[in-house]
Amino acid sequence: MTTPNRAAILTKLHKVLRKHYKPLSPPSDRSVLEHLLYASCLENARCEAADEAFAKLKELYFDWNEIRVTTVSELAEVMSGLPDAVAAGQRIKRALQSVFETAYQFDLEAMRKQNLGKAEKDLERIQGTSPFVRAYVTQNALAGHSIPVNQGAMEVLYAVGVLSDQEIEKGQVPGLERAIPKNKGVEFGSLLHQIGADYFASPGSAKLKAILAEIDGDFKDRLARRAARIDEAAQIAAARAKKRSQERKAEARLPLPPGKPALRGEAKIPPAKSGAAPPERPAGGESSRVKPKEKTPPAPPKKKEEAERTAKKEIAKGLAKKKPR
Repeated sequence: MTTPNRAAILTKLHKVLRKHYKPLSPPSDRSVLEHLLYASCLENARCEAADEAFAKLKELYFDWNEIRVTTVSELAEVMSGLPDAVAAGQRIKRALQSVFETAYQFDLEAMRKQNLGKAEKDLERIQGTSPFVRAYVTQNALAGHSIPVNQGAMEVLYAVGVLSDQEIEKGQVPGLERAIPKNKGVEFGSLLHQIGADYFASPGSAKLKAILAEIDGDFKDRLARRAARIDEAAQIAAARAKKRSQERKAEARLPLPPGKPALRGEAKIPPAKSGAAPPERPAGGESSRVKPKEKTPPAPPKKKEEAERTAKKEIAKGLAKKKPR
């Protein structure tokens, strides 16, 4: 798409969005780190849900370090009002960990004094920050011209013809800052975020379709083409996963090569010596253990027989000595 056509559509989009949404500005007294953490809640969420989630974090936890050491599941439970609380919890936890490991403190105010290009590079080094979060911090904390675009807003820009198939796959919106002047960047960013959050929450709502039709009547065809591409990609991914599973099962059934140790649970038979017959396996149903030999009963004692013979000999001797009457 040529730049003049893109700029014309964005200008019309801005005009239509002002009819249906009211621009919102963040509090000016927030620190750079607070802007970053709030943007982590705001991405793909409506402003009311993000405000509530951010307020709970500041109310329920003692400081940012306590949030840093909290599990993602616990953070997601606290921010359950967000459409994707787990992703928000991951962004917040990773960002706090990255900031702490860099400076051993939770302070990013030095970015305000830096050159904007240097500050943007420092933002990119903070792990867990998405392009939306970095653009939000650049716009609202560093006074730079960078418009945050969430996932729902990307779909809206594609539906009205601002983005091509290749651009939405890359997640890029070329020419956005050139088409929207800096003095209108905060307002346009807020309006675009609101319609993007509505699309993320309910892409098939009648109100949303009416707004898109007011901007461009061909939005239905683009969204149908987009849905078909997504479905095709999902089918290809499922087929590849099924093929990998079948390959792993086939490998598991292959015989083991010589010298390879047996897997756990398989019987280990010692190799037979050269010239000797292989050991015989026990017959089916019989125990493989060797039966113990039966013990022979001990021989009866001989003391009684010897006593009887001795007694008979004594009697015979007595009779021989006795004189006849």
